[in-house]
Amino acid sequence: MPEEASFLADINLKALQEVNQDVLGWISVPGTKLSYPIVQGEDNNEYLYHNWKKEPSISGSIFMESANRSDFSDFHTIIYGHRMRDLTMFGVLKEYQSLDFLQEHLNIYLVHGDGICRYAVFAAYEAGIRSMVYRLDVEENGWEEEFLQFCRESSVIDAGVIPEPGAKILTLSTCTGRGHSTRWVVQGYLAEVKKR
Repeated sequence: MPEEASFLADINLKALQEVNQDVLGWISVPGTKLSYPIVQGEDNNEYLYHNWKKEPSISGSIFMESANRSDFSDFHTIIYGHRMRDLTMFGVLKEYQSLDFLQEHLNIYLVHGDGICRYAVFAAYEAGIRSMVYRLDVEENGWEEEFLQFCRESSVIDAGVIPEPGAKILTLSTCTGRGHSTRWVVQGYLAEVKKR
């Protein structure tokens, strides 16, 4: 793993899980404020306004779509977070509209189990809440190619990378600040996994 991600080897997930068994992993975009535990509730409302310790919090948590497999084994995994004005939580994702920002933050890192996963960012765009990016039946319907085409065609940036066939996709989803009908998404594909 690049030096920027070396600190992730020291993340103690077991200690976090002793506080809250809903903790699945840790997510980070090095060089930004985005570095948090990932939790998964029984539904997608549970962690909207509770932090990872289950305490009330206006900024909520970074949480996985409740319908996704908790071991990140789905073709497409969605992770949600609030768009905070101070760029905490998923507030920084709006910066991916800039190619300069992308070039300085090409990777999303995710720790789970005994591995560190590197996801290469390939798309960023505003998506309707009923668009294909939020469909959870892509894999079972064999729509992977159509899904990836939708992502690439929707993107407002050209990251210069294309997911390899069969690569697992990670979607980070947050508010746009322009109502509830659309969301801002940043997507990466699983490019590398290292044991820690």
